[in-house]
Amino acid sequence: MTTRAAFPAGFAWGTATAAYQVEGAADEDGRGPSVWDVFARRPGAVADGSTGDVADDHYHRFAEDVRLMADLGVTAYRFSLSWSRVQPTGAGPANAKGLDFYRRLAEELRDHGITPYATLYHWDLPQPLEDAGGWLARDTAARFADYAVLATSGLGDLVDRWTTLNEPWCAAFLGYAAGVHAPGRREGARAAQAAHHLLLGHGLAVDAVRAAAPAARVGVVLNLYSVQAASSGPADADAARRIDGLQNRFFLDPVLRGTYPEDVLADLGQQDWFAAQPDGDLAQIHRPLDFLGVNYYSRHTVAAPAPAGVEDADVVGLAFPGSEAVRSIDTGAPRTHMGWPVCPEGLLDVLAQAHALAPQLPLLVTENGAAYPDVVGPDGAVEDPERTDYLVRHVEACAQAVRQGIPLTGYFLWSLLDNWEWAWGFSRRFGVVHVDYATQARTVKASGRWLRSFLRGEEAPAAGLR
Repeated sequence: MTTRAAFPAGFAWGTATAAYQVEGAADEDGRGPSVWDVFARRPGAVADGSTGDVADDHYHRFAEDVRLMADLGVTAYRFSLSWSRVQPTGAGPANAKGLDFYRRLAEELRDHGITPYATLYHWDLPQPLEDAGGWLARDTAARFADYAVLATSGLGDLVDRWTTLNEPWCAAFLGYAAGVHAPGRREGARAAQAAHHLLLGHGLAVDAVRAAAPAARVGVVLNLYSVQAASSGPADADAARRIDGLQNRFFLDPVLRGTYPEDVLADLGQQDWFAAQPDGDLAQIHRPLDFLGVNYYSRHTVAAPAPAGVEDADVVGLAFPGSEAVRSIDTGAPRTHMGWPVCPEGLLDVLAQAHALAPQLPLLVTENGAAYPDVVGPDGAVEDPERTDYLVRHVEACAQAVRQGIPLTGYFLWSLLDNWEWAWGFSRRFGVVHVDYATQARTVKASGRWLRSFLRGEEAPAAGLR
């Protein structure tokens, strides 16, 4: 059985949220519109037609939410700054009221013994920057660095853990290729150019954060998937190479090695564009890091495209330009409400993949969690045994990583609260705390009670990696 004692002293145990998903207060205190404010109002863009205008009202209820964290026993909280709250148009001076909110949040966290981890970008680009080209425009990377200076200068005395980007794969390929996330564009393989500008912005922001707050520790957060081929055949192996390439290596390699994988550029047909970029770009992207954040939820099992003339609904689709017809295979593993297979052993895979590229670099699991259709019982309790089992098994995977010598230094579950789940709206619940969106009442679920017991040093249920 795994207990907290299986992890090294100082291991960070945290929860995570994102600004647009929890804050609300969309029109208050000088906040400007972001791409998600605009996208959520597009008919059909969000499953239930909702927006994040109110979300969890964390902007007004953050003190209550920090008390919940303290009661759960977490030692760290990873949150994102709303760029358009700090800098409403993506240019010009900081909005003092916006920075003040994050100062009050950081002070409240520190008062409760919780270390703040701030993320500069969790997908909410100020709409005026999107109007000027968004992440397909190189200038957006420079604007991001300017914003990083404002944020770090305003908060650096309270926050000394920073991440630049959250999941640039999603921002680039869900936002600019598949069009299912803001800004909702379908640019095909050009989305790789947006990814490059995101990574360039990351590298510029690393330097900006260190200049404004020399004592800060800074990293980036990548969403990595374990990828396996459906068979040992060469066609399925090539399918796995393609998906691992665009999902994982296209981001790991430039950040940790200073190179792009040539096979992925060939899959995308983007060799000429990347070859034409300034010589210093990769060196800027490959800035030294203090840690790498890994978001892990599931595994991709993939196979070669179906034979010509055979339609297959289970293709990976537009989010993987150049490899759209690769098939996603159902292995029979249990699935979450998002439809994602539960594969805790895959967490070991992705941690090992990152560790092999940068053996001395500390790693954090910066997101890990599961959505299930939770129900409030007649007694007001929320029992969520599937989520509890998911967390138990993934914490055990983290313990195995530590035993294998991987320098894992923290685990942040997603999420503290049920929240506005992007294109799914309020129809998917990830929290260990239930939120009644009509009243904003918070109720700790059974998974949250398990977390509290675990962090108090009590034994977690046995959980072999199945």
